[in-house]
Amino acid sequence: MATNKVTMQDIADACGLSRNTVSKVFNGRGSVPQSTRNLILRKAEELGYKAVPSEKTLQMSSGGKVIALLTNKLPSEYHFGTFFVTTFTDQICRAGYTLKMFEISAEELRSKRLPPQFIPGQTAGIVGIELFDPDYLKYICKLGIPTIMIDSPTHASKNLMQCDFVTMESRAGVIEIVNTLIKNGAKKIGFFGDNEHCGSFYDRWDGYRIALADAGIEYNEKLCVLDPDSCPYGDTDWIASRVSGMKDLPDAFICANDFLAFHLISALKKLGLSIPEDVKVAGFDGTPQSAIVEPALTTVQIPSVDIGRMSADILLGRISNPKAPYSWTHVRCNPIFRKSTE
Repeated sequence: MATNKVTMQDIADACGLSRNTVSKVFNGRGSVPQSTRNLILRKAEELGYKAVPSEKTLQMSSGGKVIALLTNKLPSEYHFGTFFVTTFTDQICRAGYTLKMFEISAEELRSKRLPPQFIPGQTAGIVGIELFDPDYLKYICKLGIPTIMIDSPTHASKNLMQCDFVTMESRAGVIEIVNTLIKNGAKKIGFFGDNEHCGSFYDRWDGYRIALADAGIEYNEKLCVLDPDSCPYGDTDWIASRVSGMKDLPDAFICANDFLAFHLISALKKLGLSIPEDVKVAGFDGTPQSAIVEPALTTVQIPSVDIGRMSADILLGRISNPKAPYSWTHVRCNPIFRKSTE
């Protein structure tokens, strides 16, 4: 029932929150998690509170305390970014900022445009994740807003980008897994995934090739599935057709991430093959699912929680000191050996 007599205390009681928290949302003072803010605004509208501010007003009252997460594809449960976002958000909220997510459409990516809700003048910083178009990245950097990218476009190190990067160190862990596979008798080892999709995928492929060369094994692209990332890697029938079309079946596959490894394992099983008896499989990311898939997946653990905190600290430092030299941070990732490669 709508009434002019609804107060902030009424909204607080309805949400099970303190009046102070509700006041922060309406007055733009202090930091409130996005989910809590959404709950308060929704409940205020339901109760008929007459002073519900518009989104633009909320942004203006925040005094530029908004950090925008830009992505071409929101992280899924199989993606290290799920845990990254949680800790990154917690860190920036403690510093008085609010995180807003913007998913960049294919058209916005092509035309180099920002989402209509994005207001540069009210944005203190930008974090990019799953955003690998180099031209769009250059466009973002030209906005003059402190920016940090998580992972990078392929071959990004060849360009002087005007932003900070944080990425996982992807070669060493793969090299250790390939060395172990070779030590245990594997001779035909393939790579599964688009090696040109992003910087970390390329580094994993590069680490795989380095390990082969060090062992005196010639790289054989016919043992690999390197189709573009736009191909249906989530379709086990498509994967099965690609594998069954190989003249020689690899002894083992190094997958660009755990998501790809899960679907490859399903496809191999569909072909009547056993893992690891017929084909060994390794992934990368260290997702929780990697420990419970059958067989348990050998992978490389990305310290997502730590990367979230580190990235927040770097971006907050950039906001405080915009003229500091840009940094490129590589974070060590450790291999975890499980049944899929025994």
